Amino acid sequence: MFRFRPAPLRAAAFLAVGFVLLRAGYRVLFAGASGPGLLLLDLPRVPLAGPFSQVALLGPVTAGGLANAALSALPVAALILVFGVLNAVVDVSRLFARGAGRGPLRTVSRALVIAWATFPALLDSVRRVRVAGRLRGGERSIPALLVPVFEQTIERALALAASMEARGFAAAHVVDGACERPAVMTDAALGFGDPREDSPDAGHGDGRRDWHLAQLNLEFAPGTLTVIAGATGSGKTSLLHSLSGLFQHFFEGRQAGRITVGGADRAGTPPRDTAGFVGVVSQNVRLSFVAENVRDEIGFALAVRGVAAVIVDQRVREIAGRLGIEHLLGRKVHALSAGEASLVAIGAALASRPILLLVDEPLADLDAAARVRVCGLLERLAHESGVCVVVAEHNTREWAGAADTWLELRGNRAHRLGAGVVPGSAHPPDGPAGLATAPPTPVAPGTTGMPLTPGTPGTPLASIRRLSMRRGADLVVHEVSLEIAADEIIALEGPNGAGKSSLLGALALPAARGTVFVSGRDVAALRPGERRAAVALVPEHADDLLFSTTVAEECRRADRAVRRSEAAGAAQPAADRFAGLLGLDLASAGHLLRRHPRDLSAGERLCLVIAIQLAAAPSLLLVDEPTRGLDLEARALVGAALLRAGRTASAVVFATHDRDFARALATRTISMQAGRVANGPRVGAP
Repeated sequence: MFRFRPAPLRAAAFLAVGFVLLRAGYRVLFAGASGPGLLLLDLPRVPLAGPFSQVALLGPVTAGGLANAALSALPVAALILVFGVLNAVVDVSRLFARGAGRGPLRTVSRALVIAWATFPALLDSVRRVRVAGRLRGGERSIPALLVPVFEQTIERALALAASMEARGFAAAHVVDGACERPAVMTDAALGFGDPREDSPDAGHGDGRRDWHLAQLNLEFAPGTLTVIAGATGSGKTSLLHSLSGLFQHFFEGRQAGRITVGGADRAGTPPRDTAGFVGVVSQNVRLSFVAENVRDEIGFALAVRGVAAVIVDQRVREIAGRLGIEHLLGRKVHALSAGEASLVAIGAALASRPILLLVDEPLADLDAAARVRVCGLLERLAHESGVCVVVAEHNTREWAGAADTWLELRGNRAHRLGAGVVPGSAHPPDGPAGLATAPPTPVAPGTTGMPLTPGTPGTPLASIRRLSMRRGADLVVHEVSLEIAADEIIALEGPNGAGKSSLLGALALPAARGTVFVSGRDVAALRPGERRAAVALVPEHADDLLFSTTVAEECRRADRAVRRSEAAGAAQPAADRFAGLLGLDLASAGHLLRRHPRDLSAGERLCLVIAIQLAAAPSLLLVDEPTRGLDLEARALVGAALLRAGRTASAVVFATHDRDFARALATRTISMQAGRVANGPRVGAP
């Protein structure tokens, strides 16, 4: 608990100094900072009219006046520094966690630990939104920028609270589970909204009840691996959450019928009371991390239950050795790669030796090697350790040799598939359903640049020379040189941490050594509006670029930004382009334009962000992980949208782990490894 950490102290010092400066600026703005001492500025006093006639802006500024303003801010600044020192020396979240486990301050301590852990997410949201504003051509509207900041902070707080609930934080009545029957669902139904007096099967009978899932009669046995498949929105996560108890007790869902977990009635038993035998790995593991480093993250569930520190440490080392992540124990959780984060989250779920392990889309962010590792780990947990493992997943192919049972959610029912039948296997392996394979153009082996499209000899659309970028002390992009031709659709592949996202960011927001020329112009020398007409980026977290409350307003905002800039922009309005990317006309897409952007499906939302970024008709469109978390239908939608986007942008580059998607869409493939472009871009690699 006592360990000096300089980062909180630095942050507190920054906030304290910022508060003093803000206080001084406030005094200067309102009636000046007059007082004794040297006159520094003789600003005219500007009285306001109407209801604000008693207020005057500006005025004389003296050295004594500024000193008095700074002195008045010192008590609050000192308090900020005290908390910074406290947090630098003591792990305050763990201190609050101990208070949350017992005693009269349990509820207060729980709220404090959530608030304390959410504060870094608020700072990270501010940083991400500032980047998003730059990507949208210099968006500076404070109200608009506040919307994603608050949404991301609330998302983090909810994910954190759910994670702590599922890991036994503040448990009052600990329940011991029965190993023989990890989970049983009998005539169960799941839904949201107000309860009505009808039966669980009314959803498909007389229609009086719109159950999300109904007629669930399932039993999950010890030592088995069950994979739940289905389209986005089919209810995979809801089914997992109904077993963990988060659906009923945290997300305020409705349950009919009976669900028992380890012999405990799920409807009457909150997740925190069954955390000792139910492990949960959430869909977005980074949002669910509650500690600062890997060691504390894995041991959190045991620590909050009051287990002796020596036993917690022994158990953490045992789990780390089993997962092969001993070298990560001292690392900060925010510094983990996607594959490492997934393994740490699984380790944290195993800390209490669960009999039931629930894992939500573990392969979504992983490269091929990490997918094999995670699939193998979960299979061993089931078949060698006797854990009942239940996985919800879009990527079904990797589980073909590991799963004992397949469930597919269709039409608000869970359908058990026959032996050897894998959901989605009817689709051809060459790519997403309905997406034609683009013919690859041969490339000379051993080259690191992209050959030019025939008909444009010697004139690359984009020329990147010796591009390098650091993130902190790490060199994330190293001496990359490429040429990109017009009309190319290029897939950027590589393992987690290879530098794909960093390379795309360096191209769109120059903050690196080296040169990037697009259409003959140095991107680093362009103003934001001009830069967006040269290079536009859709980041991995595409939702960061959504600032408005309706799709129509997002499109109008994009059109206004283009008109304000010096970029010529596309002749087609953003709303028309959004409809076109979906394969619709504007009239057919009218119902989508009236929605909140986050009420769109994941594929539609990504198409909206692509349309926004195409508003300035960029020469080069960059898209980071376009298929992340998408089902087959959404993959096909996004793939078709990228093909249509290539008719506006002169070239498209997308980073992906989805090799099938790359093979179906890309005319060329570039591989990255350790921040470098690997020799010989592969074409149609298997």
